[in-house]
Amino acid sequence: MTDTKSDTPRIYVACLASYNSGILHGAWIDATDAETIREAIQEMLKRSRCPGAEEWAIHDYEGFGPLRLSEWEDIDRVAELGSLIDKYGEAFAAYANYVGVDYATEESFQDAYCGEWDSEEVYGEYLFDELYAHDLPDHILPYIDYGAFARDLFINDCSSIESDSGVYVFHNC
Repeated sequence: MTDTKSDTPRIYVACLASYNSGILHGAWIDATDAETIREAIQEMLKRSRCPGAEEWAIHDYEGFGPLRLSEWEDIDRVAELGSLIDKYGEAFAAYANYVGVDYATEESFQDAYCGEWDSEEVYGEYLFDELYAHDLPDHILPYIDYGAFARDLFINDCSSIESDSGVYVFHNC
């Protein structure tokens, strides 16, 4: 099973007839389109050395970030998750893991996602400036406690998830 890593979410689907016979036979499949996944599974089963091979299972996956897929994961859901991760990157995978894959939709992600920031405080400073700074005299701005504002913001209104370079920020809708 030699393959090079890809940024596109993929699954490794194994032929169970081969597996039960002590033979490793399967295929890495891009996991962004349900019909393509189904077709690739059928092609992989046709190439099996075991006659009548028809059962399969997901034995590995990559590009899904912190999400965990089961051997029997629904192909439509795998494709939906894979497609959204392919479109929005690691931020969507982190979001889906945080809210639960059953609740992670493109619409809910778009409604909640505020971007990737260096820290919660940096986001708090940005948001404060966007909402309030234009109404305050310039000489007041140095006295603003952005850290306190950010702490309050992340108590109820926002959530953050660590990323490789900071935090993903989400509004708690």
